[in-house]
Amino acid sequence: MKFYNTLTKRKEEFVPLVPGKVSMYVCGPTVYNFIHIGNARPMIVFDTARRYMEHRGYEVNYVSNFTDVDDKIIKKALEESVNAQEISERYIKECKQDMADMNVKPATTHPQATQEIDGMIEMISILMEKGYAYEVEGTVYFRTRKFAEYGKLSHKNLDDLRSGNRSLLVTGEDQKEDPLDFVLWKPKKEGEPYWESPWSQGRPGWHIECSVMAKKYLGEEIDIHAGGEDLIFPHHENEIAQSECCNGKIFARYWLHNGFLNIDNKKMSKSLGNFFTVREIKDRYDLQVLRFFMLSAHYRSPLNFSAELMEASKNGLDRIVNAVDNLNYLQENAAVAELTKQEAAALSEVKAFVERFDEAMDDDLNTADAISVIFELVKYANSNVTAQNSRAFIQAVKDEILELGDVLGLILEKKEEILEADIEKLIEERQAARKAKDFARADAIRGQLLDMGIVLLDTREGVKWKKA
Repeated sequence: MKFYNTLTKRKEEFVPLVPGKVSMYVCGPTVYNFIHIGNARPMIVFDTARRYMEHRGYEVNYVSNFTDVDDKIIKKALEESVNAQEISERYIKECKQDMADMNVKPATTHPQATQEIDGMIEMISILMEKGYAYEVEGTVYFRTRKFAEYGKLSHKNLDDLRSGNRSLLVTGEDQKEDPLDFVLWKPKKEGEPYWESPWSQGRPGWHIECSVMAKKYLGEEIDIHAGGEDLIFPHHENEIAQSECCNGKIFARYWLHNGFLNIDNKKMSKSLGNFFTVREIKDRYDLQVLRFFMLSAHYRSPLNFSAELMEASKNGLDRIVNAVDNLNYLQENAAVAELTKQEAAALSEVKAFVERFDEAMDDDLNTADAISVIFELVKYANSNVTAQNSRAFIQAVKDEILELGDVLGLILEKKEEILEADIEKLIEERQAARKAKDFARADAIRGQLLDMGIVLLDTREGVKWKKA
C-alpha cells in the first residue's frame, strides 16, 4: 500500500509504527454553520482511506476534531445573542447528522478544542521552558526561526516568506520578535469566551489545538495526518513545529492532503452565489450520490462540482444499485441452491476483480480506478449471472459487489419502496406538530422523510413533496 506523502513529495510504501495498527488524525471543521461540500471532501476521502485500511486488516485509531472556539463561532453567537457554546454544540450535532447521511463512520474519538484547554496550556508552557515560545502582554508566540526545519512540509523558505509574501504573515508584527512568529495563546476581548492561563485570561491559537489533541489521543508520534491542501500552510506546518519542538520526536510519518473543490470551474464563494452546504445538496440528491461523485476522481486532483457531473454520478450509482437489485431478484427465483463445480471455477474470475480493486486502492487510494473495477464487475454480473445459476453463486457475486461498495462507503442496496399514504400521514403529523409549536418534532419528521428520500416543499398552496 502506497501513499503520496506531502512531506517527501513522493509515493511511499506505508509502514505503520506498530504492525497491524494505524494512528490517523484528520483536521475537522470549525462548527459555526452547516458544513459545506468543500468540508465534505476530506470527510469522505479519509473515511474511505480508513475503510480501506480496515478492509486490509489494520486496526485504525481515527481521530477527527471539532474546532469549537473560533472568531467565526464568536461572531455567529453575537449575531444571535447566544453564547458561543450554544452555537458550537448546535452545529456539532448538525455536522454529525450530515456525516451519517454521507455514510462517514464516526471517528474513534471526536475531541473538541474547548475540552482540551489544560493540555494546550501544558504544551505552551513546555515550549516556553524550552525557549521556543515567549510572552508579550498576555499573548504567547512561537519562535518560528528557532525550529530549523520550519517549512519542510510546505517546502517554503522562511526568508522568501518574510520578503515576498507579506499576506502570509500573522498580524501583530509590532510586538513580535519576528513577523513570522505565530500565536499560541491570545488574551480575551470584551464579550469573548476565555480560560485562565499563566499569561492572561484568553484562549488558544488555532494551531496548538490539533497538536494537543493528536498527542493526547494518538501519542507523540503518529502514522498519518490528513486534511485539505489548504491546511498545509500555515496550519499543518505550525503543528509540526509545535509538536516536534515540544516532544522531541517526528510528529507524523505520512501527510495526506486532498485537492480543492471548485464549483462550475470557479472557487466556491458566497459572494459568487455558488456556495452549497451538504444540507442543500441533500434536498436534491441522496447523499450517496455526493459520496460517489467525490470518489469518482483521485483525492489529490482538483475536483469540479456541477449539476451535470452530479447527474452523471447519480446515473453511475444507479447502474450499480440496479445490478444488485437484479441479483436479489435472480437469487429469489433461482431453482438450484448449491454451488456447482463450474460456478466454483467461475468465482475465480470474480476474485480477480477484487484483486484489481485492491491494486487500485493500494496505489495512493485511487478510488476512480477502483470504481471502474466495480463497473466491470457489474458488467460481468449482468452478462453472466442468470436465474439458471445457483443461489450460492448469485449470492457470492452480489457479496463481492456489496463488499467493494462498502470499502468505498457506498450503500448499494435499494431502499424499500415507500407508500404515498405513509408519506401523507407523516406530513399531516408534521403539520400538527408545527401548529402545536412542537418544532423539534416537526424537524424530526422532516429529517425522517429526507432519510426516506422524500423532500418537502413548503409552498403558498401548502406542503408538497417530491422524491430526491
